[in-house]
Amino acid sequence: MKMIRILLPFVVSLLVACDGNESQDVRPVANLLLVNGDVVTVDAALPRAKAVAIEGNRILAIGTNEEMSKYRGDDTEFIDLHGQMVIPGFIEGHGHYTSFGGSLMILDFRYARSFAEIVSMVAAAAAETPPGEWIVGRGWHQDKWETREEVLVEGLPVHNSLSDATPAHPVMLVHTSGHAVFVNQRAMTLVEIDSNTRPPDGGEIVLDENGQPTGMMREAAQDIFRIAYSGHQGRRPAGVAEAELRRMITLAGEESLRHGITSFQDLGTTFAEVDLLKTMADEGNLPVRLYMALEEQAADMAGRLDVYRMVGYGNNFLTVRSIGEKVLDGALGTHGGWLLEPYADMPRSYGLNVVPIEEIEASAELAIAHDYQMAIQGIGDRAYRELLDIYEAEFAKHPDKTDLRWRIEHAQVIHPDDVSRTVELGVIPAVQGIFACSDGPWVDERLGEERTRERGYIFNTLAEAGLVPTNGTDPPVDEISPIDSFHCSVTRRLPDGTLFQPQEVYSRDRALYSYTMGNAIAAFEEDIKGSITPGKLADITVLSQNLLTISDDTLLDTEVVMTIVGGRIRYRDGEIVR
Repeated sequence: MKMIRILLPFVVSLLVACDGNESQDVRPVANLLLVNGDVVTVDAALPRAKAVAIEGNRILAIGTNEEMSKYRGDDTEFIDLHGQMVIPGFIEGHGHYTSFGGSLMILDFRYARSFAEIVSMVAAAAAETPPGEWIVGRGWHQDKWETREEVLVEGLPVHNSLSDATPAHPVMLVHTSGHAVFVNQRAMTLVEIDSNTRPPDGGEIVLDENGQPTGMMREAAQDIFRIAYSGHQGRRPAGVAEAELRRMITLAGEESLRHGITSFQDLGTTFAEVDLLKTMADEGNLPVRLYMALEEQAADMAGRLDVYRMVGYGNNFLTVRSIGEKVLDGALGTHGGWLLEPYADMPRSYGLNVVPIEEIEASAELAIAHDYQMAIQGIGDRAYRELLDIYEAEFAKHPDKTDLRWRIEHAQVIHPDDVSRTVELGVIPAVQGIFACSDGPWVDERLGEERTRERGYIFNTLAEAGLVPTNGTDPPVDEISPIDSFHCSVTRRLPDGTLFQPQEVYSRDRALYSYTMGNAIAAFEEDIKGSITPGKLADITVLSQNLLTISDDTLLDTEVVMTIVGGRIRYRDGEIVR
């Protein structure tokens, strides 16, 4: 009895405490609360909402303003959106991250109206650059020039005016596609290219009627100039190269944030770049989440893939699990896309097989052995078919391997017979909606009207067949703007007002899905990205108006108001938030 009297007060106290905890309304507290928004979740369980509660780097809950108010605490940042659209953060489905950052540091020719204007820009840069230093720019496309040169070879200028303006500097002008460069005489002399030089396999040195190089180097023929430039850059003082690469990474990320992009799928990186990205992830210095695909020779990858494979590293800021953008063929704009029939405007050419089939096959064997995704460029219908053949053969050897999600990048020209094969194999055609509008003005010239109608940029046909709809802009090839690509995806309206392949438009819902959940699925990330769903990463974009309801004519007026990565506001009202 004495023992009972001693224990009784403690038992009573414990029961009271337990009863108090059960009755007390204990709820998590949001660190960020978005209310009065037009929330489109891209989640069928709850497609629309008014408010989003964020706790840490995850979405805590979604619902009405009243429902979310219970998560507000003393330290909660409370933002009234006044009806602005809230969507999952845009995912750039195909780009070149460090190249994009680098393009922001060199001459930009995207808006040049003629070759003469480009020469003038280069001459101005040369006047401020020490002799012997390279001058590099990017973004030109001959089919976009309003004024044409008097002397043209295959629709392209010759180097004379450029060489006369820059006698003391090697010059390399990268085509907007990245699949060709135009160089001056100083650069050709530096690498010892002349009329007797044999082009490498998978490349072309364009010659004039006298057999002299014009300055245009297609596909593999550009590699020697890129190597020479890289070698020159590599001779700079220690630390300069790393500082420059860090700047590229930061610039690319900040420009992504300005456009509402929270994740970026890079389709061609190196082991050295991954090393630095990993260091920056450890530092917490990656501006956006990166999904990286290695672009190395198969012989160099053997024995290293297991070491470099990482998923969700650095708090889900860095993933490396793909072999990508080994370009099987070139670009249509440079007559490099590998076609089943010749080009309509260059009957001598079927395009180019840039990377040998054997190299792609060796990479595929490594990928399936080390649980990597393949993501190889196939622009022309011949290249697309060859990749399907390679993938199908590798799948047949490993019937136990499922849910591989191997990709074919760009997929701009596809024979009708290969659409059903794509579905059967479970391959993902990773397309860029904006290309239909940026390429549309000249595609008929390259392919002819009938072939274009049957096979060209048939993105909605692919989605209707049951394939994952994807999207992107391939920066720095095209503007990084998801709004521009969304607009093209749902209108196919060209700059002159005409429509390119209008039967291939995405619906508004499909276009949004392609830039969010579709791209997440293409990277095995649908469990943590792609929709505003409780438990997923709090990667959110706020837009000035609703992309699903406004008119076609006002789509391009949409502004990115806010970009949130992991619950942290990184861009707001025109400013990067550091």
